[in-house]
Amino acid sequence: MVEEGNVEAGNKAVEEDKEPNCFWGPIDWLRMLASETHWSFVFGVVSVYGISQGLGGALARVGTDYYMKDVQKVQPSELQVFSGIISIPWIVKPIWGLLTDVVSIGGYRRRPYFILSGLLALVSMLLISLHSKLHLVFALLALTAGSAAVAISDVTIDACVVQNSISHPSLATDMQSLCNLMSAIGALVGFFISGVFVHLVGPKGVFGLLTIPAALVFLVGIILSEPHVPDFDYKEINQKFIDAGKAMWTTLKCPEVWRPCLYMYLSFALSLNINEGLFYWYTDSKGGLSFSQESIGYIFSIGAVGAILGAILYQNKLKDEPFRDLLFWIQLFYGLTGMLDLMLVLRINLKFGVPDYLFVVIGEAATQMIWRLKWMPLLVLTAKLCPPGIEGTFFALLMSIDNFGLLSSSWGGGLLLHLLNVTRTKFENLWLAILIRNILRLSPLGILFLVPRGDPSSSILPADMLSSKDEEAEESKNVELISLVNSSDGR
Repeated sequence: MVEEGNVEAGNKAVEEDKEPNCFWGPIDWLRMLASETHWSFVFGVVSVYGISQGLGGALARVGTDYYMKDVQKVQPSELQVFSGIISIPWIVKPIWGLLTDVVSIGGYRRRPYFILSGLLALVSMLLISLHSKLHLVFALLALTAGSAAVAISDVTIDACVVQNSISHPSLATDMQSLCNLMSAIGALVGFFISGVFVHLVGPKGVFGLLTIPAALVFLVGIILSEPHVPDFDYKEINQKFIDAGKAMWTTLKCPEVWRPCLYMYLSFALSLNINEGLFYWYTDSKGGLSFSQESIGYIFSIGAVGAILGAILYQNKLKDEPFRDLLFWIQLFYGLTGMLDLMLVLRINLKFGVPDYLFVVIGEAATQMIWRLKWMPLLVLTAKLCPPGIEGTFFALLMSIDNFGLLSSSWGGGLLLHLLNVTRTKFENLWLAILIRNILRLSPLGILFLVPRGDPSSSILPADMLSSKDEEAEESKNVELISLVNSSDGR
């Protein structure tokens, strides 16, 4: 009886211990990461990924759309082109990464770049928010500078994550989970409140609010715990750039590498982006759906939920599928989800008794989920194309190729809207633009032969590129370049 009583008392004690752990688990997890790495590192991840990129990126997207539409009075085709220009700093992301890895400022490799990016974003957002009638060219320059600031801080925090992953290998997955979790939560909250703030303070007021994430990034540069390394040899910078360039060019010439790279570029470029044309139609009070700012923000927030569901589905069910087979079905469904936009513009949804807002929400969630399902296997494929020694640098280069494909998609969509005369008030040919876009979304199915047949567990690179007698020397020489690895929610 005594033993049974002790066992029952022990079980109750265990259950009582588990209950607070379930509630305090996330907090305990953050405390563990802060104690094992440093609290300033955790603060940096939350500030950059969660607040600057996640929440700030969501506010910036909605704010920019309304700023260009209502303040600058640009056409949807022009906004497509401008959106591509604003994203250019993400295309040259390897340059920022090489600078943060190779060029030390004042004996520090990370802190100055956080300070620089924070100041750049702060000045850019203040310029847009405080100027009563900023010229379009200067507004575009300010928005591009703000995008560059976010890209620089993104690369720099990636460097910190990789450094801590090397020094604390058992916590590598925890740190990646923290980055993705912060980014997803930030985007969800940002889109949810974006429409409300656009309605309350206007698009210029939203840019004023974006000075808060910029100030936090600046603060990260002030408080980040980083060793001081004086006597930096600036003479080696040029040689390091040359060595990295030669290694990347040698790898790109390999057929096992350039063929999937060509597919990734074309699959993005051919899927024309006409989202700005749809945005103008959503918000037009005469020929469109006349959605409010709050409604637009809620729609994008549901899209963020769809993206999270896509990531969960891939991780649990699809991550072991062969690349070519998985991309075939995903690209097929990606083209079919585009038909939802066509049904909406042709008002077919009303014939089935489905309200416009509900139909748009369903379409946005489905599209973002499929998009994430397409993006994640391409990330895995990209990682497998990176040879030993220059993993980080080459990964960033391939990410830039993907971003260049997205830029081509945006500019191609702008050209299509212009040719079909889809303007701020004319939407008669919007259905035709959607139909052409949907057909082009299916065209990458014809070039799937460029993608290797293997699954994520098989090797893609030739054996001579995977093993080298100088591998250890190259790895130690380029260990700093690993920090260029982009996150799965990065651009």
